[in-house]
Amino acid sequence: MKQRPRIYYTESQKALMWERWRKGESLQQIAQLFDRNHSSIQRILAETGGIQPVRRCRSRLALTLGEREEISRGLIAGYSVRSIATMLRRAPSTISREVNRNGGSTDYRASLADQTAWDRALRPKTCKLAHNRDLAHLVAEKLQLQWSPEQIAGWLRCAYPGNEEYQVSHETIYRTLFIQARGALKKELLTHLRRTRVMRRSRHHTQKTDNHGRIVDAVSISERPASAEDRAVPGHWEGDLLFGSSNSQIATLVERQTRYVMLVKVAGKDTETVVSGLIKHARQLPRELYKSLTWDRGKEMADHKRFTLATDIKVFFCDPQNPWQRGTNENTNGLVRQYLPKGIDLSDYSQAKLNAIARRLNERPRKTLNYDTPAQRFNQTVASTG
Repeated sequence: MKQRPRIYYTESQKALMWERWRKGESLQQIAQLFDRNHSSIQRILAETGGIQPVRRCRSRLALTLGEREEISRGLIAGYSVRSIATMLRRAPSTISREVNRNGGSTDYRASLADQTAWDRALRPKTCKLAHNRDLAHLVAEKLQLQWSPEQIAGWLRCAYPGNEEYQVSHETIYRTLFIQARGALKKELLTHLRRTRVMRRSRHHTQKTDNHGRIVDAVSISERPASAEDRAVPGHWEGDLLFGSSNSQIATLVERQTRYVMLVKVAGKDTETVVSGLIKHARQLPRELYKSLTWDRGKEMADHKRFTLATDIKVFFCDPQNPWQRGTNENTNGLVRQYLPKGIDLSDYSQAKLNAIARRLNERPRKTLNYDTPAQRFNQTVASTG
């Protein structure tokens, strides 16, 4: 089979790639626009870690190509530097420097001088983390603890108030990780992010979810109390099953107000096993701190009536194919995946190990809690109800 020639994309084609990438389209969808394989698109986007480089533009104060051509014609005609400057309404020193740095009055060429100036202007600003190595080490240390860039940036503002040297935006941390040319944070630290991909993906990118089936007598999330919806009172939880290899799984639970996480070991995904595990877990918490549970349409909760009968905890279900309705738990599952990545056998983890992972998560500051930790908020709630 004859190999297709390598394609060289124009700037306008690259601009179209970045536009579609920002809209959340996949590499394959973008590649179809050019009748190419997705790898040819990935090659372009991966150069800057999936982050579109800032488009370069000339300073309004810089000499234009037209002005340089006037300088060239003036020199050939024998005009003085001062007279050329007057004609262009520029300072004589500007014309003098331009001529001297580009071959002098005898060898000056407008097009060459213009290209040289454009190349000379390529001076990328030194990344703050590359400039401040102490700050970079501090950021790397927190990344290794699975803190997100946003958590790190918020914590720095709280820990070093008023100290600009120790302030850095989460966007700078992300860009430094994905654009390795900055040279401040090692690429290996990408593995500590919640999503361990090598390219940054658009926030508009989504993946389709399957409908897990029907639950008999399911109570819709629309009937959940308003106090649960606005997080006004504690005790309303969201849950889900997190799956691993070899048909293994654990239950993840998060309290809506405090974002406190609990991980429950379950031996199987059948409804009897899962519900029995959730009943046992529920009895470990004070009644005031467990008022309701919201789940998706997974068949593992088909026996939800037994759970409610045993615990007096109401169960509400998301609408079909709407997992975002329990977004706190969806977000938490993403955090848990940093410690329990896809493809591992979850049956190897004891309840004690799961408790240790939950403790790590609960001791991470959260932006939505003004950079308090879930453990702090949950312990305050326990104290107030005790």
